[in-house]
Amino acid sequence: MNLANKISIARIISIPFFIAAIVYGRMEIALVIFIIAIITDGADGFIARAFNQKTQLGAMLDPIADKLLLLTAFISMSMVKSIPSDIRLPPYVPIIVISRDVLIVLGSVVVYMIKGDLKVSPSISGKITTFFQMMTIVSVLVLFKYSYIVWNIAVALTVISGIDYLVKGSKLLGENHSIIKKEG
Repeated sequence: MNLANKISIARIISIPFFIAAIVYGRMEIALVIFIIAIITDGADGFIARAFNQKTQLGAMLDPIADKLLLLTAFISMSMVKSIPSDIRLPPYVPIIVISRDVLIVLGSVVVYMIKGDLKVSPSISGKITTFFQMMTIVSVLVLFKYSYIVWNIAVALTVISGIDYLVKGSKLLGENHSIIKKEG
């Protein structure tokens, strides 16, 4: 197993410690874990590219590690009472974030089943959304008084990027449909 994949696995292993820190009200520890996760997310991608360590396992592990960390952060930060109520994420935030990711996964499965192939590449709107989702977590962890502004931006971008992925998936399926019509 190469270094890039080990870093992705380490991010996955850090998730229970991150959640425990939040549950026990140790936001400073959760913040350190989260920042290390953000840094290592960039590091494993750089290492994979720079040292020719790209693998199929890494292509799966990296986004899984990212999504697991973000989703568990959104869920726990909406439920834990140690976060002041005016800063704690309201339930609609994790619901929207999780719903978008579930729809993307289900759409990917449908596209793969119909087309027999799926090339996944994050969109610009998806990358911007991920950035604001990460900033939402950081703003809550530092108990930023105006976190609601950050999370509402993240929610709006999450909806926009979800629609973007839906449109792209529909176009992929539409292309396949038009091929079937021409042959038939």
